[in-house]
Amino acid sequence: MAIIFMREIQCLQESVLRQSIEVEDRLRRALVAVAQRDVALADAIEAGDEEIDRRELLIEEECLKLLALHQPVASDLRFLVGILKLNNDLERIGDLAVNIADRARRLAAVPYVGSEPTIDQMGVLVINMLRNVFQAFMEHNAGLAAAVVASDDEVDDLNRKMIASVVGRLRAGEPAPDALLLLLGVSRELERVGDHASNIAEDVIYMVEGAIVRHHGLDQKRVVDQRVGQATAASRMGASATARSS
Repeated sequence: MAIIFMREIQCLQESVLRQSIEVEDRLRRALVAVAQRDVALADAIEAGDEEIDRRELLIEEECLKLLALHQPVASDLRFLVGILKLNNDLERIGDLAVNIADRARRLAAVPYVGSEPTIDQMGVLVINMLRNVFQAFMEHNAGLAAAVVASDDEVDDLNRKMIASVVGRLRAGEPAPDALLLLLGVSRELERVGDHASNIAEDVIYMVEGAIVRHHGLDQKRVVDQRVGQATAASRMGASATARSS
């Protein structure tokens, strides 16, 4: 029974990984659609959203089946509960990618105002957050997950910077306000992606450590700072060992 359960857990983890790769790819392509005002690419992203929704339901059903049949405890229980929670965040990120694609289509129909460096920075940052949190999930790495939580503050700062930029340009008589407002919408969606990536990272910390760090204010900050410090120290030790061996 234990062998069967572990095989099913492995299959579930692989399903989550496939979903995460697909969600990240859709977000990346949505940002390309924004940058290039690519309507065809935006349409393709929207057309594939049902597949993300279908996979979400399959993952949820598999989790519930494993909970009912095997009644896991301790780390196995935390793993399945964590999957149920992050599965919803993945689906929401897929929805946000569709929203960004919709804004790309609408941007193609209004006067071009040029690229927005803040959007580009946010895009790079949230994609890196997603990649790191998926790596943390696969490796059961609480330190890397904590670093993702810490990165969310930078995304929030960039979003505030974007808001200030748009407000300033509108007050100055920006000749293409519609495009600016659409770009502001993209910024807001990316900020929400960062929030969901942070949620997933908190779920990974819960899976690995059994610690619930969400909504704990200063306590959460202390836990995150501790995990980031541990991850940094481990990275330095690995680099030092590599240097000695060479």
